[in-house]
Amino acid sequence: MPPRPRGLPWLLWQDPARIGFGVRRFRLGPAREHLETAGQAYVAGHNAVIAGVPERIDDLREELRGYAYEGAGMACATLDVLTATGGRRLRSLLSGQGVRYPHLIHLGAGRGYARLGMRPMWGIRSVHPLLRWLAFDGFGFHQGFHAADRTVGRQRTAGLLDRTRRAIFDQGVGRMLWFHECAGIEDVILRVAEFPLGRRADLWSGIGLAATYAGGARTGELERLSAAASEDGFRAHLVQGAAFACSAHLISGTVPQHTADAVLALCEVGVEEASNWTDTALVALGHNAHTGDHYQAWRAGVRKAWARRNRDS
Repeated sequence: MPPRPRGLPWLLWQDPARIGFGVRRFRLGPAREHLETAGQAYVAGHNAVIAGVPERIDDLREELRGYAYEGAGMACATLDVLTATGGRRLRSLLSGQGVRYPHLIHLGAGRGYARLGMRPMWGIRSVHPLLRWLAFDGFGFHQGFHAADRTVGRQRTAGLLDRTRRAIFDQGVGRMLWFHECAGIEDVILRVAEFPLGRRADLWSGIGLAATYAGGARTGELERLSAAASEDGFRAHLVQGAAFACSAHLISGTVPQHTADAVLALCEVGVEEASNWTDTALVALGHNAHTGDHYQAWRAGVRKAWARRNRDS
């Protein structure tokens, strides 16, 4: 952890102890240490930016840097809003030190807005036109992580009235459920079943993303997860989330073994093929893809690529 700063940045400092699953009243299980380590890396990245030493992020092990850059994205977005810079810090992070972690940084930006009690991307200009929608995923993750009783127990959606924003918000909630249930497959399945049918597709997408990116479950357990998503009618959404995770890891230059194992169990393909689905779907949108509908079409394109492969095989 970087040294705690003095003065105004002290107010934005995050206590790593608050990430613990016991403090948050999350389910505890065998994957606890693995998943809590990811949370600690996230806090370390956030605090490195707040302390003015973002270069310290690269002292972390490669497989943890993505989480740290998510925290850095949160810190940059928070500081940009508070100082009305129009997103200068966030853009600098995306084009400089964090250039290999664009997905995670945009997720972190959404968490920064949630912490400030604001809707994502207000006051920030010229970030990635399509990946910026991931901020609503980060927003949903943050609401679930820090207000689980409201977001998971009472299934509230933070008053997001737009259909697209609600869908991406739910992808973030699904991602958070993987942590909330400590990668316990049967617990994840039961938790999803508590939500209305109309929200489950996006929850399954987030679960696929977290199960593949963060890991924490064995191959046999992941096969059970895939079977449950199929029974619920949403395996394609689980696959889409897993493919996004593969793309994020490949761009970073580091693919953990648990990611390779997870995508094989969930998608029945390797990391590169799953990532190619995301690239192909993105290219199909053309050069001016920037709206929420474009983002949803991107996700749908990945699902179609998976369905096409299964039909042709």
